[in-house]
Amino acid sequence: MIRSFSNCLLLRLHWFGITRLFIPGMLLLLCFCACTRQTKQTYTIGFSQCVESDAWRKTMLEGMKRELTFHPTINFIYRQADGNSPKQVAQVKELLQKKIDLLIISPNEAEPLTPVVEEAYNKGIPVIVVDRKISTPHYTAYVGGDNYEIGKMAGQYALHLLNGKGKIIEITGLPKSSPAIERHKGFTDALKNYPSLQVIHQVNGEWLNQTAKSEFSKIVTQYPDVNLVFAHNDMMAHGVYEVYKNGTQPQPAIMGVDGLPDAGLQFVSGKKITATMLYPTGGEEAIRIALKILNKQTFVKDNLLQTTVIDSTNVRIMQLQAEKTISQQQQIERQQLMLKEQKRIYNNQRTYVYILVTSLILSIILGGLAFYSLRENRKISRKLQKQNQEILDHQAQLIAMSAKAKAANEAKVNFFTNISHEFRTPLTLILGPLEELLANNKIHHTISQTHTLIQKNVLRLLRLVNQLIDFRKIEVDKMRLKAAENDLINFVSDIIQSYKSIAQKRNIDLRLITKERQLPVWMDINMMDKVIFNLLSNAFKFTKDNGYIHIYISKSDNNAIIKIEDNGVGMSKDAITHAFDVFYQGEYENYKGSGLGLALSKELITLHKGTISVNSEKWKGTSFEICLPLGNAHLEKEEMILEQEQETNQAVLYEHEKIYTADLKTETTSNPDIEEIPAEKEHTVLVIEDNADLRHFLVNKLNPQYEILQADNGQSALQQAFDNIPDLIICDVVIPGKDGMALTSIFKNDFRTSHIPVVLLTAKTAMEQQIEGMKNLADAYITKPFNITFLQQTIKSLLSNRARLKEHFTGELPTSLKTQTIGKPDRKFINEFSALVESNLSNEDLTADAICKQMGISRVQLYRKVKALLDINVNDYILNTRLQKAKYLLKNETCSIGEIASKTGFSSSAYFSNVFKTKVGVTPKEYRLG
Repeated sequence: MIRSFSNCLLLRLHWFGITRLFIPGMLLLLCFCACTRQTKQTYTIGFSQCVESDAWRKTMLEGMKRELTFHPTINFIYRQADGNSPKQVAQVKELLQKKIDLLIISPNEAEPLTPVVEEAYNKGIPVIVVDRKISTPHYTAYVGGDNYEIGKMAGQYALHLLNGKGKIIEITGLPKSSPAIERHKGFTDALKNYPSLQVIHQVNGEWLNQTAKSEFSKIVTQYPDVNLVFAHNDMMAHGVYEVYKNGTQPQPAIMGVDGLPDAGLQFVSGKKITATMLYPTGGEEAIRIALKILNKQTFVKDNLLQTTVIDSTNVRIMQLQAEKTISQQQQIERQQLMLKEQKRIYNNQRTYVYILVTSLILSIILGGLAFYSLRENRKISRKLQKQNQEILDHQAQLIAMSAKAKAANEAKVNFFTNISHEFRTPLTLILGPLEELLANNKIHHTISQTHTLIQKNVLRLLRLVNQLIDFRKIEVDKMRLKAAENDLINFVSDIIQSYKSIAQKRNIDLRLITKERQLPVWMDINMMDKVIFNLLSNAFKFTKDNGYIHIYISKSDNNAIIKIEDNGVGMSKDAITHAFDVFYQGEYENYKGSGLGLALSKELITLHKGTISVNSEKWKGTSFEICLPLGNAHLEKEEMILEQEQETNQAVLYEHEKIYTADLKTETTSNPDIEEIPAEKEHTVLVIEDNADLRHFLVNKLNPQYEILQADNGQSALQQAFDNIPDLIICDVVIPGKDGMALTSIFKNDFRTSHIPVVLLTAKTAMEQQIEGMKNLADAYITKPFNITFLQQTIKSLLSNRARLKEHFTGELPTSLKTQTIGKPDRKFINEFSALVESNLSNEDLTADAICKQMGISRVQLYRKVKALLDINVNDYILNTRLQKAKYLLKNETCSIGEIASKTGFSSSAYFSNVFKTKVGVTPKEYRLG
């Protein structure tokens, strides 16, 4: 095993060395490859075309694409709007969202497209306007013909053609588009000085052949003597030609605009129209200017394209030039294809070279590594042998240490078990004499209650000791099953009888429900009664008064089923998961147990080859189900005994009954002797404790000296405190509802109870928990178990200190008030009134009206009550209390006179000094010095 481990480790180290040298070589090669490539800046150009249906627009787009073939790094996005202005606006916004670097736009109409062009320009995106202009100077560049000059040139040609006189019909484009507007203006300006040459009608052809043809055919018969038709583009001019061709009227001269090879030039050459004004598309020029803008080069903002008249005299020359241009473009495209092919071949050859170089480098590296690995192999082998020996030595040490730890743990567990056994003897010696004392009817009932409390807790301790011993026996496999055939119905019925009296006192519906008269089951009754007792005790613990606990016994699939169901507080999903874990104490602080009962029950059921499960829903109840096999086929021979050999005496059942039901029995604190009329006591103490035994114990011990109020949860504690205003509060930290820490915080932050001393009782002894209690302003923190005498002295000390502190604020009140005995309602009123005044002393606006509002009584009632109980006016009481606190601060604090005036509710130090001297006879400064 060691040798294979050594070989494996050697192989890993070998490949680690290869990787260590190989990776830098590959990185170097990749860097070399990367350096041979040049990264060019890529840009995205968006082009928004107003319409695509006519040949001129298609020629513009083709020109742009031809120019882009020389710039492969440009990403070109094209949109066309079908002559719809709102659609073109939406398309431009879409292009802006795509984060384009430059926008080229041929607007359908000037006004509707102006806002979106300004939006792009304001965002810092360069805008090139092509062909048609917009109604704003906020664009980067313009590319297109001078439409005014084209219109004017057309007018001058018409003058020359018609010799200065005649009738003209004008076919216009979209009325709101800039080319239509400018061409019309140029045309009319050329004719305005020749009144014999008149434009007798205008037709809106919308730049389209079919529209022009349709609209012109409607009016052609009205003007039979027309001499010339001027259309704003060649396609509309061709539409006019088709109208005359299909009609009977003679064809006049027809002029168009554009001069494209496949349109205007052919129309002039074929005698369909008389002439056309050359209007270049500017597609190539727009791309060139865009690249200048993107590359931060110098460019001209307004780029006007040159134009000329094409008629029968020069049409052939223009056609030859166009054909030559097309031929050159096709040749360029073929050359570009050849260049792409050459580039592909070059890239393949470069890849082959890279592979060859890489293979050569790898061969050199691997050869060096092979030599290196042969040399290092022996060193690594010697090192591994040494490490293997060290591992074997450590393993031997760990085995020895594990054996020692196991022996030590076994000794510890044995000691713990022995101690548990030793506990049983003193507990028995305590129980014996205690039961004799309880049997003596001559003992006073108060002492008898104390004896009963001792007995209950001794039985509780005895149950824990028994559970620990049983669990230890199961762990060391010394608890043997002694099963005999017993009637399960009678067995469970006997145990239920032990809980009948408890159920009656708490009005709990306890019943056994079964259809079976008898159900023989092989079981160890001394084990099984512990299980049933434990489950029933838990059910009573978690079920409130007036609830129910039902025990169902049935037979199913050769198994006996025992189901114990209650409608108690239930368990959460997490608590169900851990319910049978050892030492798991549950989720309810006030119901926590030892964490042994359910774990022990599961182990005892497992010894019977049975199962136990729990089903619960929080606040709705819990159901435990035990499944025991019928017959004895599942038991070993040594696990079965004869029925007469099994201990079935009632003494064992009685012993278990005492142990498991002790926690559930409650003792009343009422005295059956002659009831005496209680004397009025000076102080009231509120005891907040959820454990009934401990609460009754505290009540019995404190009742002779104090008037006692009781509460067993947070809600009733708050009600008792605010209704009765006690002089002192004793509170357990862990109680249902709001815990002791939360209650202390509430008491100390409410003016009605902020003056009441609070003593916290708890089993939490950690320093952090004690600090938390002090942070909540508790006056004392006493840990359990506590000495009752120490608790009594603590109560006396807190009440005495509270009385001394009050002297500082009531020093000048009538002497009779301090000594007279006051009834409980009046004492509550005085406590609430004085607490309200003391907590608001720094408030200079404290008045009798404010006190009435907070105490919920009328002004007249307040004055009468204070006068009757304190023999002093309300305002005088407030003033005297302010002065008493001022005296205390002057003698015991280092605050300035102004600060003391503010703390005692005086509006200014001067006013404070005047009042103080009037009442005390000396100034505050003299009082502090004297």
